[in-house]
Amino acid sequence: MENKFIYDERTLDDFKDAMDDYGWVVYTNALEPDFVDQINDDLIVAHQYRRRIQEKNGISANMDGTLHHLLERENFALRFLEKMYCNDEISYFLSGNYILNGINAVIHVKQAHPYLSNMHRDVRTFMKDTKLLVQMIVTLDDFTVENGATYFLSGSHKADLRPDENYFYGHANRAVAPKGSVIIFNSNIWHAAGENTTAAPRRALTLGFTRPFFKQQMDYPRFLGYDFVAGLSPSLRQVIGYNARTPENLDEYYQPPHLRMYQRDQG
Repeated sequence: MENKFIYDERTLDDFKDAMDDYGWVVYTNALEPDFVDQINDDLIVAHQYRRRIQEKNGISANMDGTLHHLLERENFALRFLEKMYCNDEISYFLSGNYILNGINAVIHVKQAHPYLSNMHRDVRTFMKDTKLLVQMIVTLDDFTVENGATYFLSGSHKADLRPDENYFYGHANRAVAPKGSVIIFNSNIWHAAGENTTAAPRRALTLGFTRPFFKQQMDYPRFLGYDFVAGLSPSLRQVIGYNARTPENLDEYYQPPHLRMYQRDQG
């Protein structure tokens, strides 16, 4: 992969240039190796639990290896969010405070074809200059051409145009990156998971971050419990969405400013 996409160390100016010109950027050596190992261990149980639900509800086709909504009290997710990886870059891209839209994972194995292998962009409504959503991939194994490193069609975030698939696969760059890297990309860019031709899985976290008024994929504050907020740092309260909730009754709505479910600094 060309050096213009990948950085061992970064500046905010590097990020601005890469995101404007290409729509994506890679930061290597972002996660400590022991933390990557912990995440991979947690994914084993998480996958088994979610797979049972997928099968019970009759939606298991093309979803094996996809793990959605991993924000739980006892696993790696709170520690991951507490570290605020690429906080300056995300804050710049979204022009201020932001919240988690979703925290998911993919375990991509040989001959598996999850829906993420299809060429796609992560928003259905194209808004070139209005940035509502930014995506993150965390590589939990080395990403190589052989194991299906993600395709990104650089610059495709600039136009409301679905590329021809032959053109896409002929011109897209590959996110070849070592284990423990973070990939940030504009949600408007066209991309696809590659084919894993090796015997080992290619594992990754996939996260989305949005401006606070954007609806989350899952109501994380309600799922974790409103009482859970008392033990969280201010940064976790913000990113999980506790400062941007929707009241469900008048008692929750009529509160003094510091207790309101949607705080005034959320946009």
